[in-house]
Amino acid sequence: MPSINTSDFRKGCKVIIDGDPYDMIECNFVKPGKGQALYKTRLRSLTKGTILDRTFKSGDSVEGADIRYGKGQYLYRDANGFTFMDNESFEQYTLPTEACEEKTTFLQENAPVELLFWNEQLIDMTPPAHVVMEITYTEPAARGNTATNVTKPATVETGAEVQVPAFINQGDKIKIDAETGKYVERVNT
Repeated sequence: MPSINTSDFRKGCKVIIDGDPYDMIECNFVKPGKGQALYKTRLRSLTKGTILDRTFKSGDSVEGADIRYGKGQYLYRDANGFTFMDNESFEQYTLPTEACEEKTTFLQENAPVELLFWNEQLIDMTPPAHVVMEITYTEPAARGNTATNVTKPATVETGAEVQVPAFINQGDKIKIDAETGKYVERVNT
């Protein structure tokens, strides 16, 4: 992979630091009164999620990361982890459970996902922003409870629990923000 010079640093730049791929989430150019210009960067590890602060001198260079995004589909979960299929090559890749378990709370089989590859190896996935799920269990609304913003717990198809408004019943379909796990709206079918 070609090296990236400090003059090409910008937010979103993918680089290799200590053998791991990093995403540049912040880059500030600093020109002190004396001496060489500096580039203060904040980097997020694409494999571990940790944040790293690094300062580079003007003229330094770093190795660029061979990162590729692709469209994919969630297939199933087994003892090895979560299995996804790349929609372009139809190859199947498995991510370990620890790497993506918190992202799969609302992930249903055959759901579309965004896949992240490094050196043609799957390292991360991004679930859809919103999902539509059926309520499998919730208590009936309390009679006369018409106050605004009254919520109750409800269990959805994947077994996850979501706080929903009191008027939602078992069997209703709702739209959920997959990142926050919050109810968005009831979906009429």
